[in-house]
Amino acid sequence: MRTFAAASGLAAAALLAAGCGTGGISKGKADTAHGKQLFQEKCGSCHTLADAGTQGKIGPNLDDAFAGPRREGFKESTIRNVVHGQVKYAIENPAGFVKGPNGGDLPAPGMPRNLVTGDDAQDVAAYVASVAGVSAAGGATTTTATTNSATTPTPPPTATTTQTETATTTTSGGGSDLVAQGKDVFAKSGCASCHTLKDAGATGTVGPNLDQAKPPLSLVVERVTKGAGAMPPFKGQLSDKQIADVAAYVVQATGGSG
Repeated sequence: MRTFAAASGLAAAALLAAGCGTGGISKGKADTAHGKQLFQEKCGSCHTLADAGTQGKIGPNLDDAFAGPRREGFKESTIRNVVHGQVKYAIENPAGFVKGPNGGDLPAPGMPRNLVTGDDAQDVAAYVASVAGVSAAGGATTTTATTNSATTPTPPPTATTTQTETATTTTSGGGSDLVAQGKDVFAKSGCASCHTLKDAGATGTVGPNLDQAKPPLSLVVERVTKGAGAMPPFKGQLSDKQIADVAAYVVQATGGSG
């Protein structure tokens, strides 16, 4: 297990033991269905959470982080406060290292601030608290928070079947269906949580600023498919067509080469 992930899990456990989050009280009604949607769009590229169908490996595995405390009987309301606090006061420059794809140590990536705020942050915190680590803890729940939406697991929005369709790339004519579909993939796959891209309204700072990098099509396809550094591979989470679409969109939006 990576140093950063382990440290984050221990930090969460310590906060749970203290019966508090890292700031503010999260309570009252929350829309967990909306929270799940936001998690998949904003958080899933970095975190693994079984119920959301996400497999991000940049940040801690949330099922692993909360399974132990849940087994020990910590209340869902306590977990919700911890999650809300960590979202509200995200650590952008944490100490520690992660293992790179070649086994070497890389600086631990931070969590961008203001990914979700206000009621959206409440919804995400309530959703994560209702499902994180439940399966690993043997299905035990200690619910005290009131939510107005069911948290029955549903399939993730991204396709998991491999398609052999190849998209024809066009880097001009920004109104093309290909580019529109790619922009949708960019938004729903959590790319904005890590990358800056003006056209998408994205201001993430974990990964490269795409407006500045202006990556060529071949590089975008390779990075999205295979991953690199702290970026996880999306092959298996996105279909071949979705990868081609989002690559075409990034190239068109940044003026990169085809």
